[in-house]
Amino acid sequence: MTDTIQLQGVKTHNLKNIDVTIPHGTFVVVTGVSGSGKSSLAFDTLYAEGRRRYMESLSAYSRQFLERLEKPDLESVSGILPAIAIEVKNIVTNARSTVGTQTELNDYLRLLFARVGVTYCSSCGREVSGDSPLSILEKVTQDFRGDSITVAFPLQIQIGKKERGFVREIWNELERQGFLNFLVSGKQINLEEIRKRKDERMVLVIVDQIELKPENRSRLLDSLESALKYGKGSVSIVAEKGGKYIERKFSNRFSCADCNLEYALPNPNQFSFNSPLGACPECQGFGRVITIDQNLVVPNPRLSLAEGAIEPWTKPSSAWEFKQLKDFCKRRKIRMDLPFSELSAEQRNWILEGCDDKNFFSVRDFFKYLEKKTYKMHVRIFLSKYRGYLLCSKCRGTRLRPEALQVKVNQKNIAELSELTIASLKEFFDRLILSEHDHAVAEAVLLEIKNRLLFLIEVGLGYLTLNRLSRTLSGGEAQRIHLAASLGSALVDTLYVLDEPSVGLHERDNALLIRLLEKLKGLGNTVVVVEHDRTMIEAADQVIDLGPLGGERGGEIVFSGSFRDLVSVQNSYTARYFRKEFKIERSNLRYQVRYGTGSHEKDKEPVPAVPGTAEFVHRSIKIQKASEHNLKDISLEIPLGKLVVITGVSGSGKSTLMYDILCANYKRWRGRPVQDVGRVGQIKGWEQIEDLLLIDQSPIGRTSRSNPVTYVKAFDQIRNVFARTREAKIRHLTPGHFSFNVPGGRCEKCEGGGVVKIEMHFLADVFITCDACGGSRYQSHLLEIRYHGKNIREVLDLTIGQALEFFGDEPKISDSLSILSRVGLGYLKLGQPATTLSGGEAQRLKLASELSAATKNNLLYLFDEPTTGLHYYDITFLLSAFETLLKAGHSICVIEHNMEVIKCADYVIDLGPEGGEGGGEVVYAGPLEGLSREPRSHTGKALRKHLQSQN
Repeated sequence: MTDTIQLQGVKTHNLKNIDVTIPHGTFVVVTGVSGSGKSSLAFDTLYAEGRRRYMESLSAYSRQFLERLEKPDLESVSGILPAIAIEVKNIVTNARSTVGTQTELNDYLRLLFARVGVTYCSSCGREVSGDSPLSILEKVTQDFRGDSITVAFPLQIQIGKKERGFVREIWNELERQGFLNFLVSGKQINLEEIRKRKDERMVLVIVDQIELKPENRSRLLDSLESALKYGKGSVSIVAEKGGKYIERKFSNRFSCADCNLEYALPNPNQFSFNSPLGACPECQGFGRVITIDQNLVVPNPRLSLAEGAIEPWTKPSSAWEFKQLKDFCKRRKIRMDLPFSELSAEQRNWILEGCDDKNFFSVRDFFKYLEKKTYKMHVRIFLSKYRGYLLCSKCRGTRLRPEALQVKVNQKNIAELSELTIASLKEFFDRLILSEHDHAVAEAVLLEIKNRLLFLIEVGLGYLTLNRLSRTLSGGEAQRIHLAASLGSALVDTLYVLDEPSVGLHERDNALLIRLLEKLKGLGNTVVVVEHDRTMIEAADQVIDLGPLGGERGGEIVFSGSFRDLVSVQNSYTARYFRKEFKIERSNLRYQVRYGTGSHEKDKEPVPAVPGTAEFVHRSIKIQKASEHNLKDISLEIPLGKLVVITGVSGSGKSTLMYDILCANYKRWRGRPVQDVGRVGQIKGWEQIEDLLLIDQSPIGRTSRSNPVTYVKAFDQIRNVFARTREAKIRHLTPGHFSFNVPGGRCEKCEGGGVVKIEMHFLADVFITCDACGGSRYQSHLLEIRYHGKNIREVLDLTIGQALEFFGDEPKISDSLSILSRVGLGYLKLGQPATTLSGGEAQRLKLASELSAATKNNLLYLFDEPTTGLHYYDITFLLSAFETLLKAGHSICVIEHNMEVIKCADYVIDLGPEGGEGGGEVVYAGPLEGLSREPRSHTGKALRKHLQSQN
């Protein structure tokens, strides 16, 4: 096998017959402007071929589908390695998936607790154990050395007319076995005397009375064995000390001898919330239960009862409930004209939970009544509007059965460990001291746990907790978790392909990530990274720069070699940025740059200033005492009409501030349904904005039928254009026939998807090109209809830049597409499936949709790392779009790590100073100029260094 990966004649997507050579065991960065072909080379060629070669080694059942899988378009390949792709997408939606399950740390913790965990009695707190005669002897010897002791076993006596005959038989049997003496309340009595007693329920049957001396050791062991046998596993040792009788209880069962409570021996499944043996029976291991949410019942507490504060009683069908509410308020002298929030806590509780008034039907009574009618469809639909997720009252969110929480390692149960940050958990295990026996049993498990925790810390995720839901992670966090898991698996001779692993990572932590990638390379793997970050590019063994631009004007290798040689390349936009030939400044954004087919300089078109507010008055959203997650009662202002950037190291609280505090509380203020609302003292200023819009990186569609042109509503106009052609009119074809979303002209085998899903059962599902339509999505007769020489499929294969020229005489279409071009998406194809878009592309597509809609004024836009997937050259497109929104009088708040965006901010909020427990504070809030002077700000230090390098 050769020591290099050699690709020849690669023509995947827009790649133009390029040749690529990548030495094994190297760290390679693929860079270039958006749409230049980076993902086509890294994922659609390198990874796809590595995966295909691996699958050829599988069974005949799997291989029967391989010939139908789309192969990378290339002439030859050699030296390819088994490939693993780690993309910057968090596609996990399962509510059971957590950081602990994804990293396999939960599995190792379950093993640890099953092997060395100590069970404590839930009643008395005593350590639960199963004793043998030998262990009992050792404990008794320590407590009563040299004393005379009594070995006995407990006997439960049933008192009652029915049991009298049975009790007589017990006494007769004890007499036959030779047990003639008993202990009752510390006093010794004989068999004849105890026969006369009718009120004793529990007695101790004496087996032996003996002095604790070495020569009596053998006799004592025999007596203990007999007591355990006749006592059904229980034995009591009684001794007199200081005139008082002391009793010690033991059991050979795994139980608490004092409370007589038996426990199951710990096993790994007992600590898994994905197993029936461990999951809380109330919430089934989810940690939350679905119930009536009072916040949905009273969505707007600013309304009075007369105005309809109790939302379900505003319906015409609830006229009786509202009338009896009025009668109740009259009887209890509750004002119906006051806002619901201003009523006393007792009055609100009466209305919601009920009281001693039997003539009042409370909100709780109302929903209890409806629960009995859930066999009716309309009732189920009605109830679903008011149901929400609340913390499980049984497990308090731990997801586990109570028995699992009674098992502890160093006085902490598995749920308490899962609540610790990864950095704190690493400290816990570094300080953990076990007995010699336990250490030998758990040594291998502890080694795996410590290694995986170390890897997670090295990728900058020390602030996460193991019980954090995977679906709440950002794309960058999810990717770095996969990276840490790959290091934990210790694979060698593997090709790793990563998509922007620095996403979501602060400038300060890039060195940690590079060190981890170097460690992955050091194991003998080849690491290929699609990346734009300068630090990452400088650290690479080889840089492959694609371009020079995107779409049809890309797909060429502009440069391949070391970073030192890259800087001198003339036609590379990456090199031009590093040579400081173009700078990104707010003052340079007078023009909106768009992709076309001519040269870059000719593509600049002046965009007239949008009428709006030129000077901003001092308007702001004021947040007081926000304390959700790790935020530490912070108070701050978000100025309106400006570009506000929220910065800080990973885990400092940026997402909590944007999603849980700002977005969720605004929805509640508007009376919109929302599940989880961040804790905050007060937020003032909502009335100053018409609406708040969150534009995050979530996918714009879940199927291949969703694409850019349908998202911005341009496809409706394109279908109208085809329906107006002479051939379409002759065949009586309507615009609906040119849609792949409804029956008519679409291919019915793939239902307009272009691909067919094959269920592999033991592997992930495989999607293959539909053999009926060849991936065109349409029936053959539809493809015969042409507009300007192209059919509907060929039009969908055009890039946005090409389509702008093709539909130059159709203003409605070109207006919609030009907005996509203005946000830097001119390289995308009209029909590119939304499922293949990166998080950054999806976010910019949403931004384009907002720019095209423009139906409201004075909006507050929230963006979460919009530079994801953007080359330095493409950031100008994004900032130009921001400038357009600001000139229209809107406000923008952005979470961002990119220094080019931060330096263009009007106002900066820097959280930190560290992540996790060390974060959650406002390090700096104010104009950009003061950030670099803040000594505690890591962002300020990085910004100062960046500005110095630009000068």
